[in-house]
Amino acid sequence: MCALDLPKFTKSYWRKEHSNKTYPPFESDVSAEVCIIGAGITGVTAAYSLAKAGVKVIVIEGSKIASGTTGFTTAKITAQHGIIYDELIQTFGKTTARQYYDANQQAREQIQKWVTELSIDCDFEERHAVLYAQTSQGVDQLHTEKAAYDKLGIPGELSISMNELPFPVSETLTLPNQAQFHPVKYINGLVKEAQNLGVTFYENTRASSLKHNDEIVIETTNGKKITAKQVLVTSHFPFNDKNGLYFSKLSPQRSYAVCVRVPDEHLNGMYINVEKPTRSIRTAKGDKGENYVIVGGEGHKAGQYEDPTHDESTVERYETLVQFAKQHFPVQSIDTHWSAQDLETLDRVPYIGEMTSGLPHVFVATGFAKWGMTNGTAAGLLLADLVQNKFNVNKELYSPTRSKLKQHDTKNFVKENTNVAKELVKGKFTRPSDTLENLQVDEGRIVMIDHHKTGAYKDEHGKIHLVKPTCTHLGCDVHWNNSERSWDCPCHGSRFSYTGEVLEGPAVKPLERR
Repeated sequence: MCALDLPKFTKSYWRKEHSNKTYPPFESDVSAEVCIIGAGITGVTAAYSLAKAGVKVIVIEGSKIASGTTGFTTAKITAQHGIIYDELIQTFGKTTARQYYDANQQAREQIQKWVTELSIDCDFEERHAVLYAQTSQGVDQLHTEKAAYDKLGIPGELSISMNELPFPVSETLTLPNQAQFHPVKYINGLVKEAQNLGVTFYENTRASSLKHNDEIVIETTNGKKITAKQVLVTSHFPFNDKNGLYFSKLSPQRSYAVCVRVPDEHLNGMYINVEKPTRSIRTAKGDKGENYVIVGGEGHKAGQYEDPTHDESTVERYETLVQFAKQHFPVQSIDTHWSAQDLETLDRVPYIGEMTSGLPHVFVATGFAKWGMTNGTAAGLLLADLVQNKFNVNKELYSPTRSKLKQHDTKNFVKENTNVAKELVKGKFTRPSDTLENLQVDEGRIVMIDHHKTGAYKDEHGKIHLVKPTCTHLGCDVHWNNSERSWDCPCHGSRFSYTGEVLEGPAVKPLERR
């Protein structure tokens, strides 16, 4: 394979060499003061914060530590979350909008503080965060956002000349003194410190149910039980979503990234445009001094493709990003490529806090909308305070039960759930024309076998893997993802391996095998 070809299999740059340490699965019943479900940046931040306060904590992770969105991010540590502050002012008012900025800026500072105090080697670098526009409409958006910055006292700077990017840019809006890092190295460092303080981590341990009586009992898929006084659900999509109906208030989005090697890099910022399609750009430094540029974008609603009978090639999304990189940078090789799944709330502010009023002592954090390094850190800090009944100024800002839906939220709620209903019905009335005999090696399709829809994948050895292509969450028909080799649900974003195992919630049960 040529170095300028897309590698056959996806792998996150952050996880290619820094995920070797393993932790045992959970194999016997145990109790703890706090059980944290999910070991991404939120769960690990909360675990370390609680351990410092002397709280006994157990963390369970369905796969590997930092194997979820945390390990597949572009890893920008910034309070500049695209064009957001004007919208927050319109939705919530200036006080809440400023509070959102403060929460994320404080999270950025907390990360740097721990990196310094704990001597975590995670390639932490201070960088400016830059929004750029290439059209007159984009420039108008920047000016509106800058006006919001001014109203809130955010130190942004508009410029028509400050452009290090290798292509024309009309104008930029810069937020100074932000940062970037290697998220898996950072998480590994925090995990080590948390372990030293008594936190126990279990990998390959997936929670399947949660029962709330005098104490909370979490049952895992292997039938073991954890009894805890308080539970933090930091598993991306809440796995125990019965009363909160989070699936109706979250929109799952899939986005893509490629990491290309270049001879040198002269970018001092982290960049993202305001127009569509999105192009996110940052640099990274390899362990041997290699120079990399990471380009992200090509996002879409998770599991949704134009033709459900012949699924759109997700490989083409990577190839589009590769072409962009080759067009603008002296690319020497394409080292890795990967995708991530993010959840967006109705009003763009995450849900962090008590899951529902009927489930005391069960807390949730979700909906970081692609900005999880700061929102996720803020979430971990907030959850740790809530568990200890400490005051935290951000409690109401992020509360999942915050004030009743505004008109803007209601519109988004109706739009999202109309889309779900459309996908549910469309899947049931779509009849595949492909047959098993036409299936090629390393190809997945929905085919008809004995008058039943069947998900079929033929692996590199010619073995065919068959599943019932019905999501175990609410019954939508899944679609084939040819780059990740997974079955993806277009309704609420559940993902399954080609053999049917759960990769991404809200589903907790595997696809039925055939």
